[in-house]
Amino acid sequence: MDNYRFKYIFKKRIQILFGLLVFLLFIPLIKIFYLQIIQFERFHALSKNNSIKIIPIPPKRGLILDRNNVILADNKLVHSLEIERSSYSNINEIKNQLKAKLNIDIDINDKKINYLYKDTIPISFNLTDEQIARFVAHQYSFPTLRIKQRFIRDYPQGESSAHIVGFINRINDEDIIFFNKENLTSEYLGSTHTGKSGSEKFYENLIHGKPGFKEIEVDAKQNVIRTLQEKKAIPGKAINLTIDYKLQKIAEKAFGEKKGALIAIDPKNAEVLAYVSQPTFNPALFTDGISQKAWAKLNESSSKAMLDRVVSGLYPPGSTLKPFVALAALGNNIRKPPFSIFDSGRFKMPNSSKVFRDWKKEGHGTVDIIKAISVSCDTFFYGLGLELGITKLNKILDDFGFGKKTMIDIHGEKKGLIANKKWKKEKFDQPWYAGETAITAIGQGFTLVTPLQLANATAKLANPSLSIKPHLLLSVDGVKQDKKIKIEKAQSYDDKNLQWVKEGMVNVTKKGGTAAFLGKNSEYQMASKTGTAQLFGLKIDEEYNEDLLPDNLKDHALFISYAPADKPEIVIAVIVENGGHGGSVAGPIAKAVMDAYLKEK
Repeated sequence: MDNYRFKYIFKKRIQILFGLLVFLLFIPLIKIFYLQIIQFERFHALSKNNSIKIIPIPPKRGLILDRNNVILADNKLVHSLEIERSSYSNINEIKNQLKAKLNIDIDINDKKINYLYKDTIPISFNLTDEQIARFVAHQYSFPTLRIKQRFIRDYPQGESSAHIVGFINRINDEDIIFFNKENLTSEYLGSTHTGKSGSEKFYENLIHGKPGFKEIEVDAKQNVIRTLQEKKAIPGKAINLTIDYKLQKIAEKAFGEKKGALIAIDPKNAEVLAYVSQPTFNPALFTDGISQKAWAKLNESSSKAMLDRVVSGLYPPGSTLKPFVALAALGNNIRKPPFSIFDSGRFKMPNSSKVFRDWKKEGHGTVDIIKAISVSCDTFFYGLGLELGITKLNKILDDFGFGKKTMIDIHGEKKGLIANKKWKKEKFDQPWYAGETAITAIGQGFTLVTPLQLANATAKLANPSLSIKPHLLLSVDGVKQDKKIKIEKAQSYDDKNLQWVKEGMVNVTKKGGTAAFLGKNSEYQMASKTGTAQLFGLKIDEEYNEDLLPDNLKDHALFISYAPADKPEIVIAVIVENGGHGGSVAGPIAKAVMDAYLKEK
C-alpha cells in the first residue's frame, strides 16, 4: 500500500512540474501574442512618434597667435540659452516671459538663419552663474528651452592688436547669402558666428573648421532613446601671424592716445612686425552681439575706432614722397649733383605771378638734391617737379606701389590716388595746371596714400633688389608658409642714384636734418624722411599758427624710416592725424619701436 501511494504522489508531482515547465515556456509566447496582436495598434502608434534627429556639432575655431605663440584669439566654454527649433514661432512670448520672470534678455535671430540649427537655436550667449541658477529654478515654466555648453571667442589681449586680429559676430542674412553662393551652407550647420574683420575674416576658411554631427533617436517628448552614430567636428586650424606681440605693445604704448597708424615691416621678407591703428576697440564687444550704445560710441565721427587706418586710411603723403620723387628726377638726369639752387623761401612759377612758399620762411640757402631731402626743401622740389613733369613723376610712384593695392592678406585695403590730367578731367572737367605738378612733388595736392603703401614703398627703397608682397600669415598649424610668399626681382635703379637718395635720408637724423634729435646718441644709423601734410592751403603771406586751429584742421605728422641704414632689418611708417610736425611727433614713435626691435635682435 505504501509503495502504491508513493508512486501515485511521485507521478502527481511529475505532472505538476511538467505543467509548470510548460506554463513557463509559454509565458513569452503569450506576452509576444499580447504585445503583437492584442496591443499592436497601441504600440504601433507609439513607435511612430519616435524619430531620428541629426544634430550638428559646430567646430571650435582655430587659435590666432603671434609669431612667438602669444595667444591673440582663443575660445572659452560658456553656457547658452537655447530654444527648440519647433518652438521658435513663440519666441516673442517667451522673450517677454523670460524678462518678466527671470530678468533675462535674449536676442531674436532672424528666422531666415534658423535652418542652420537643426536642433536648438541659441537665443542668449554667455549666461552668468546667477542667470543659470534662476533659469534652473524656473525651468518647469520653459519646457522648450535648454541650457547648453558652447565655445565662444575670447580675446585675451583686449583692445591690443584688434584691427589685425579682427572680430567675429553673429551670422546674419548677408552671411547666409554668401554661404549659399559659395556652397558653404553645410559647413556652417550649427554655427552661430563667423569672421567679420581682420584675420578672423580673411582666414575664416582656415580658422572655422568643419562641423560634425550626432544621429540620435528620440521619443515624442524629445527624450533621447539612443545614439545611432556620431562624427566628431574637425576644429579650425591655428594660425600664427607675423607680428611680434611684444613689439606691438611697445608701438601701441609709444603711440599713446594719438590718432593715426603705424606699420613695421621686415624688408627682407615683407613680414609685418607691428600693426597699429588708433583709436582701437575691444573685439569681445561683438562676440555676444554689440549693443546700439556701444556701436554708436565706436562709430562716432571724431574717433572712427572701427576704421583700420593702416590699410583704409587715406592721407596726403607730404614730404615723405620726396625721396621717391628725387629718385625719379635722378633717373631722368634731372638736377643731379653737383646741381644746386639758392632757396630764399619762395618759388615763383615760370611765366606766372603764382608764388609757392617753403615750410621754412627764410629758406635753406644753397641746396642740392641730397640736402633737399635732409632739410625737406619744398622750393627745390617745386622746380624739380616742373622739370620732371607729372607723367614721369607718376611713373616712379607707380613703380613703388602708390595708387594701387599691395594685396596684403587683410580686407578693406584702399588703393589711394595718383592724380593726372585724365583723372582731373573726368573728376572735375578741368584741365591740369603746372602748379598742381609742383605741389604733387612735395606730397600735397590730390595724391593720397595709405600708411601701408608708405611702408611698402620704403621697404622697396631699403631693399630694391627684391619685390615682396606685405603679408600677415606666418604659419598654419605650425607649418611655415614661406612657399606661398612670392619673391620677385624688383625693377633695377642706378646704384649711384640710390646712394644719393639714401644719403639724403640718412642726413635727416644728422645735424641740420629735420629730425636731427633722433640721431643723437643712437646706437645705429637710420635712413628717414619726415613729412607734414597740410589740410588746407595758406596764402603767400599768411602765417601758420597751430594754436589757433581746431584739432581737425591741424597738420598730419608723417615719418618713414628703415634701420640700420647700411643693412636694413626693419622699416616703419607712422602717420599721426593732426599731430603737427612729422619729425617731432611721428619720429619718436618710430624710434621707440626701432630701438626695441634692434636691441632684441
